[in-house]
Amino acid sequence: MTPPSGSPGPDGTADMDSTADFDSAQRLMTQFTAQLTIQLDRLGHSSRPGSRHDVRRGGRDRPPTLVAVAHGSRDPEALRTVTALLDRVRALRPGLPVRLGHIELNQPLLTDTLAALRGEAVLVPLLLSRGYHTKQDIPDAVAAAPHLAARIAAPLGPDPLLAEALHARLAEAGHRAGVPHGAGVAAPYGAGVAGVAAPHRAGVVLAAAGSRDPDAAVDVARTAALLSARLGGVPVLPGYASGSGPTVPEAVRALAALGHDRIAVASYFTAPGRFAAQCANAAQGAGVTQCAHAAPRIAAAPLGAHPAVARLILRRYEQTLAFAPLSPPAATVGV
Repeated sequence: MTPPSGSPGPDGTADMDSTADFDSAQRLMTQFTAQLTIQLDRLGHSSRPGSRHDVRRGGRDRPPTLVAVAHGSRDPEALRTVTALLDRVRALRPGLPVRLGHIELNQPLLTDTLAALRGEAVLVPLLLSRGYHTKQDIPDAVAAAPHLAARIAAPLGPDPLLAEALHARLAEAGHRAGVPHGAGVAAPYGAGVAGVAAPHRAGVVLAAAGSRDPDAAVDVARTAALLSARLGGVPVLPGYASGSGPTVPEAVRALAALGHDRIAVASYFTAPGRFAAQCANAAQGAGVTQCAHAAPRIAAAPLGAHPAVARLILRRYEQTLAFAPLSPPAATVGV
């Protein structure tokens, strides 16, 4: 599917002419994904050990190993978060071998994880868009392990399950979407007459790492559209910690210039780390003048070990096996 040429404008929507084909294709993909998810969920249930319909893929006694590929971070909380996420995956699919490998900065490194494995493996990047890591680093690591029959799944994003997790993290941080312009909202957004806050217009910045790869920006823009829909039409603008921008402060200012004074930052990161902290701090120091009735900005936590993310990891694993039977050489499966 060819990516759309348009990108979201300041109001969080894309140019209609440039995204008509994408909208039509997205509807078809949503229907297809829903049907596929039903089938994969049934397969996952029936393949659990002890199930009356225990499935052995192609006569295998052991399913291919799921290798979760994390980026890695010097923040110790990142490894704890990824470990908790994979514990959720194991709980959802008992009997499925799950391993972890990092691209850099943390042990175990992906190359070491693959060197220790034998047989078959499906690599699931815990990355949220296409980019250099998915196109170069991970395939290079697989190529260095010719003893494995391996396939590489698509990155986690974009996907409606990520929009669900982002919505949940925003709610946990105190964001309240769906309050129409002109309607009063209760504290904590600032006390008004009789303890009721002045009206606010909600907006969200989707804070992402950023990349020089244009495909990454396309993927983040799609997630922004999915999150906007999940929030009931609240405008969502991407903001980046690196790359060509816009930066998170620039996205905050763009929303504020349009009259959105209740602005939240959704942390589009798998786990805590330098970029996630940088984006959260930038949101508070974006340089937007706080008028008397302006709501304080909030920054949500990263996706972390949210159940929807664990389900998505298994979905990518199953999609990869469904569309590309395991056999050398390794290849990336785009979904």
